Amino acid sequence: MSGSTGMDVGFVGLGAMGRGMAANLLRAGHSVRAWNRSPGPVDELVAEGAVAAADLADVFAADVVVSMLADDSVVESLLFAPELLAGATASVHVNMATVSVALARRAVEVYAAHGIGYVAAPVLGRAEVAAGGGLNVLAAGDPVLLDRVQPLFDAMGRQTWRVGDEPDRANTTKIACNYLIACALESMAEACTLAEAGGIEPSALIDILTHTILPGPIYSGYGAMIAERRYEPAGFRLVLGRKDVELALATGAAHHVPMAFGGVLRDAFIDAVAHGDGERDWSAVAESTRRRAGSA
Repeated sequence: MSGSTGMDVGFVGLGAMGRGMAANLLRAGHSVRAWNRSPGPVDELVAEGAVAAADLADVFAADVVVSMLADDSVVESLLFAPELLAGATASVHVNMATVSVALARRAVEVYAAHGIGYVAAPVLGRAEVAAGGGLNVLAAGDPVLLDRVQPLFDAMGRQTWRVGDEPDRANTTKIACNYLIACALESMAEACTLAEAGGIEPSALIDILTHTILPGPIYSGYGAMIAERRYEPAGFRLVLGRKDVELALATGAAHHVPMAFGGVLRDAFIDAVAHGDGERDWSAVAESTRRRAGSA
């Protein structure tokens, strides 16, 4: 894509994921005006061709706003301000973070009141996948808006999965996916702890599992981290994993869906945060199992 056909994008949130996503927009020929609460990542992106946004109002002067923020509270405090949206000229806000279904529904109303479209497009993939443009994008919203921003998804991801016309459908899908990963982490932690207690090297167990009954990147990648107790650097912070488990439980309760493993997961993540593992990779939840087994 040439620069002449690129889109004018305001990008908010240059954390572990957002930094690589914004860089890929630049490489695809889009113009990016970037804003982040800490200036360092903005300076790095400016060196690659981005423009530093003076403030959030400058971001919302772009045609499309893309945000990748940590949670509901940050999105609401930064991007729902009436004074910000009243002066915005952006046509659509694409929220690519994992937020609650309730926030997504509220966002539709908040943005519609100011004549701005809203698309939810959370992603599957760790920071290194984001940097390589290999994310899977789970997108939902008005099909016209989705078509308009599809070139951005093509720049940041390898495949876009459209899951409905209502933005909250994308958030429900992402929450379900992350819940399943969290269940996999806990099950591998218990299996590895059991193997170790019986004199088997956890790495040997993971090697067997990933070459027989459980192939795939979740079990091989996270399984190796759990077996080796290798939780840094954090591709996805454990404290965010706890947030996603809570989102799954809340979503299940709203739909009267029992989440039997959810309580176990929540307690394991709370235990991990209490023991100082919150900023480690979320696979460090395995240490909670080890502590319960007296193997820590």
